[in-house]
Amino acid sequence: MNLNYLSRTLGYKVLQEPEHDAVVSQAYTSDLLSDVMGNAPEDSVLITVQGHKNTVAVASLAGMKAIILCSNRSAPDEMLDAAAQEGIAVFATRDSQFTVSYKVARGLGLV
Repeated sequence: MNLNYLSRTLGYKVLQEPEHDAVVSQAYTSDLLSDVMGNAPEDSVLITVQGHKNTVAVASLAGMKAIILCSNRSAPDEMLDAAAQEGIAVFATRDSQFTVSYKVARGLGLV
């Protein structure tokens, strides 16, 4: 799934632009960053409510390409700056983690 699908099709707000034609093959939903570090697959999107700089660091370590902040969570400037440096896209939505997980899984053809 091309990351532009998240904004164009699902309507998620782009807070940090994805790399041109960036593609993800999986997603991982968690708010426990140690869980993400140990279990998230590479080339995936992180679905979370954790809107801070450490989320970007963990996503980078895990080789993730994007973060979706759910439930109207905001992203501070330091998070967006870190995401830009790491080449990680950041999106925001009002949707819950459950809803985002389903929509992303559907976009990946998993459901």
